[in-house]
Amino acid sequence: MDTEEKLQLTIITGMSGAGKTVAIQSFEDMGYFAIDNLPPQLLEKFIDLIAESKNNDLKKIAVVIDLRSRSFFEKLQEILNHLTDNPSIDFRILFLDAEDSELVARYKETRRSHPLASDGLVVDGIKKERELLQMIKSHAQTLVNTSEMSPRQLRERIQAEFSSDKMHLPFRIEIMSFGFKYGLPIDADMVMDVRFLPNPHYIPQLRPLNGQDKSVYDYVMGFPQSEKFYQDYIKMLLPIIPLYKQEGKSVLMIAIGCTGGQHRSVAFTERVGAKLKEDWHVNISHRDKNKRKETVNRS
Repeated sequence: MDTEEKLQLTIITGMSGAGKTVAIQSFEDMGYFAIDNLPPQLLEKFIDLIAESKNNDLKKIAVVIDLRSRSFFEKLQEILNHLTDNPSIDFRILFLDAEDSELVARYKETRRSHPLASDGLVVDGIKKERELLQMIKSHAQTLVNTSEMSPRQLRERIQAEFSSDKMHLPFRIEIMSFGFKYGLPIDADMVMDVRFLPNPHYIPQLRPLNGQDKSVYDYVMGFPQSEKFYQDYIKMLLPIIPLYKQEGKSVLMIAIGCTGGQHRSVAFTERVGAKLKEDWHVNISHRDKNKRKETVNRS
């Protein structure tokens, strides 16, 4: 059965506060039949009814399932197996995530309570939620970290991944700095490690700054090995970007990391991003730029 003839089903889930409302609205804008918080007990019955229907307007469906439907997770594996084995369904899971610090900030901004924070502590609720969602996260075909994304950027990312009219979507590059100590970006297509560059962390006056500050940028990029690596990296990168577009990719995610994601990777990302902007639509972000570095007691 061709993909166009199959029922296109996307389950949207992930961390509370990571952007599921924006996501379901984006799918609705793309012509999907969108359902927020469909009781999981009705999901399979609903799909069976749609499959039997002759209504072509119901061939693309997006469903949000989150912690408001806790019973879903008790029979999750059974439901996933059923959907995966059904030859008439093209089934995907979109998992939205964000850094704990960003989720806490969003909850404070909206003054909402976390669904699992029975004692009122948002951090505890987030921890419980991560444990509960680990299994469905491992099954997700698409993982998106929204920590550095605006609602507009999340909509663009979803359109790039799920729109059936991809030929008319602009190709863009997302280039992000990050700290290896906080983990690899889950959605990166290319990862570059710049931990071998001179580290401003050991310069007292530079330590509290980041790679967007001129003094740090100049320090990182002012060494011969930094300049040579930048030239070599650009020489490697520029010829392959058009090949990603040629293969039909709408978004190319480039991640550049150092230890803490505050100095070297930020400076290098800024320079590479500025170069790529000469020919491409580029978004630059810094995932861990504002995270406080851990201190070590050496006494």
